[in-house]
Amino acid sequence: MEHLLEVGPVNLGNPVEVTVLELAQEIVRLTGSASRIVLRPLPDDDPRQRRPAIELARRSLGFEPRVALRQGLYATIQSFRAALLGAGECPRRGEPALAS
Repeated sequence: MEHLLEVGPVNLGNPVEVTVLELAQEIVRLTGSASRIVLRPLPDDDPRQRRPAIELARRSLGFEPRVALRQGLYATIQSFRAALLGAGECPRRGEPALAS
């Protein structure tokens, strides 16, 4: 069987398009943060579409996303909290637990 070498980046994301604002809002919700989201003008070269093309990963690696965005964010936030607590960092006083 012949193996082809793929050159270039391989996206391993989820092809569901999400805006940066939606992502920020979900992170604020999941962390219970009181942070305020500040909107700024986009740079001229900012991509208008944020939907990863995963065809190369599908074809070359047999990759299929299996974790929904919210589930992945929740797991990532939990992991960072555990790492910070393990490093002696303390959550802010009165910091709410993550909502599932």
